[in-house]
Order: sequence, then C-alpha cells, then structure tokens
Amino acid sequence: MTGEVGEIGAVGAFGAFGAGTGTGYGRHRGPAPPSSNLGPGGSAVTTPACDDRGMTSLSDFAATTLTGEDRHLSDYAGRVVLVVNTASACGFTPQYAGLEALYQELEDEGLVVLGFPCNQFGSQESGTEEEIGEFCQVNYGVTFPMFAKVDVNGDGAHPLFTWLKAEKKGLLGGKIKWNFTKFLVGRDGQVVKRYAPTTEPKDIADDIRAALAAAAA
Repeated sequence: MTGEVGEIGAVGAFGAFGAGTGTGYGRHRGPAPPSSNLGPGGSAVTTPACDDRGMTSLSDFAATTLTGEDRHLSDYAGRVVLVVNTASACGFTPQYAGLEALYQELEDEGLVVLGFPCNQFGSQESGTEEEIGEFCQVNYGVTFPMFAKVDVNGDGAHPLFTWLKAEKKGLLGGKIKWNFTKFLVGRDGQVVKRYAPTTEPKDIADDIRAALAAAAA
C-alpha cells in the first residue's frame, strides 16, 4: 500500500501518539539558536527558532546530524531524496533494512535517504543520538545520513516536516500518523509523493527510479 490510508492501520496496531522532544531544528537562511521550554512533566522540549515561511525547496532547510553537526540540505541538491521519520522500537523498524538496501542499490544513480528519528509515536525513540546511531549500525548496517531527533507534528515540529506535510497531505490530512512515513523529493527539490508507514521500501523502488530518470528543473 503506497497511500496514507495505510496509516489508519498503523495507528490502530501500535497505539496512541506519544509526546516527543525534537532537537534537530533549523533552516538554511537566517538560522538562529533554538530555545528550550519545559514540557509536560517538566521535561525539556526544544522549539524551532524559525519556521518554514518562504521555504520552497528541500535545499532551503537545514538540520542537525546525529553527531551534532549542522547540515544544509542544499548539500543534496540535484539528488533524489527519500525523507523518513524513524524509530528504533517500532513494528516498522525492520524497514531500516529495506531503506539501506535502496540506498546501497541506487546511491550511485543519485538517491540519498535521510532518516529523522522521532519520539512522538508511542515513545518508541527514547534513546540518545549516540544510542540511536549505534542501534542503526549494529542491527541494520545503516550508512545513509541520520539526523538528530525531531518532532514532526505540533508546534515544535521541525520546519522541514511542516513543509513536507503542506506539500503532500495524506488521506487523513497533513498530520503524520506514525513512524516511517516517507516523502520522496525529486532532483528539483520538490515533493513528488508521500507514502504511509505500511509501505515497504522495496515498493517505492519504481517511483525512485522514475524520479532519478527525470532531469532537475
């Protein structure tokens, strides 16, 4: 299943949404330091210092890697990008293997997969960035770029995901319903398609190949 309708089943199978604490915020133009507030229960919640207004392309955004480095997504300009919100303790976590297989097969043709851990769904990504990186490497041999934890919904959502959701809404609206929702971005930096968590990476391969075959605008 390649549509967002699959997210209905995902929510039913894995429970209600949990609260997340995103940290990897930013955009390319005019970045400013994020600010932290106390969320429910006194936990620190980082909120973005900027929003997605005026953002028209993937290249307009920036994010923080798992190792704490600022990364302008313009680094991936001209490539086909698959953006995925991930988690380490989810029923869909084995999709890491499929995502890595796609990356290994199609990287030389211009594909890059970007993983954004998120703890908003069932608190299924509660580890530190170091723990997430170790988990992905040891269990799935992940070599594609991974970023620091973010929120994908709500007031603290990373501007990238606010933009992605506005560009391609699901059948249930813009909100992301669970881990491993996927957004395919073309060589021109525009969102091509959105896929539900239930969509296996291998089922996206033909769409990726079509996007790779298209020239950047």
